Amino acid sequence: MTTSTDVARIADRLDALPFTRRHGRVLGGSGLGWALDAMDVGLISFVIAALAAQWHLAPTEASWIASAGFVGMAIGASLGGLLADRFGRRHVFALTLLVYGLATGASALVGGLAALLVLRFVVGLGLGAELPVASTYVSEFAPARMRGRVIVFLEAFWAIGWTAAAVIGYLVVPASADGWRWAFALGAIPAAYALIVRWGLPESPRWLASQGRDAEASAIVRDFEAAAGRVSLSPAPVIDEHGTPTQRTRVRALWAPRLRGRTAALWVLWFCVNFSYYGAFIWIPTILVSQGYDLVRSFGFTLIITLAQLPGYAVAAWLIEAWGRRATLATFLAGSAVAAVFFGTASGEVAIIAAGMALSFFNLGAWGALYAATPETYPTPLRATGSGWAAGVGRIASIIAPLSVPPLLGWGGAPLLFVVFAAFFAVAVVAALTLREQRGRALDED
Repeated sequence: MTTSTDVARIADRLDALPFTRRHGRVLGGSGLGWALDAMDVGLISFVIAALAAQWHLAPTEASWIASAGFVGMAIGASLGGLLADRFGRRHVFALTLLVYGLATGASALVGGLAALLVLRFVVGLGLGAELPVASTYVSEFAPARMRGRVIVFLEAFWAIGWTAAAVIGYLVVPASADGWRWAFALGAIPAAYALIVRWGLPESPRWLASQGRDAEASAIVRDFEAAAGRVSLSPAPVIDEHGTPTQRTRVRALWAPRLRGRTAALWVLWFCVNFSYYGAFIWIPTILVSQGYDLVRSFGFTLIITLAQLPGYAVAAWLIEAWGRRATLATFLAGSAVAAVFFGTASGEVAIIAAGMALSFFNLGAWGALYAATPETYPTPLRATGSGWAAGVGRIASIIAPLSVPPLLGWGGAPLLFVVFAAFFAVAVVAALTLREQRGRALDED
């Protein structure tokens, strides 16, 4: 493994660069994968609403369609981060896209609930691993002075994918009895995209340097410097060969004295935000149907609500470098809590759409800030592991949340349900205020 001085040299050269077309390729290539992920997760909310009627599913059976995927995501997020720290960001990124793309396409052929649940679990394995790996990958290329904004822009691709899911849900799913099958077939696109990712994007120079592969790391940085019109005169770093950390020691290191406070805060944040986000947005079309709106109308409302995600990301992308990570995240989480209460008590089409759009705006802005803050919390050898385990803990909440919705609706209807979501957002605000502020700091700076 390389020395800390050599890693710092690579990091300094990356942080000194302006944003170039090569950075744009990394962001766009990773972002397209991110959007396809969001499309898959978003589609399931429309498929559940359609299958509940077509297959005469009980609410608990319908909720398991979502939760089975989140079980896979919890495992995939934890394993994906470990694998990315061991084998590299790009290879794991491509593999995860291939796994969930093929499994989503196969879901179009199922004939019953059991087979669909198995495939949703496999989809979750790939999807859960991809998200923390992608955010880690992009953060390791982004210059320090704009890193937060770049990661929020990456997260903004989620809104593009979710909007695509809403369009497919509105136009394709209700069009015929097999509409949900065609929706899943469209979700197989990532399988082809995985090949582009594998051969078209460079490996993270920071990860290569941390593995002692300094010549490869320096060559990639030189390409980025050339794209910026700069010539590096940095000497070739000296390789100090030592064993790399094992998976077990990486996970244990997340709870070392200097990191345990950061890890605890992130795990609370990821748990609370996942619970409220997936509990709400997976069930919104079904809740609207239960309130008397027909399938097409409820899907139309959901499409309009989804469009508010993009301005939420845009505002968060500006504030995260103006205010910093902590203030931006806490503000958007507080806004999410207030919007959740209003949505739960809204009546009438205008109030439902307005409250839903506010919930979309604040919640997705919070997601952008959270994805920006998470990779910054850990040093390079632990970055993907730390991000993956935080996401994995969050996926536990995303498993529980869809299963919690039917009983909560039975006990107190939508008002109680969304007050519970607001309470989780409020806890997340407190956790966000304990995070370290990383605005403008070097990625490995303690």
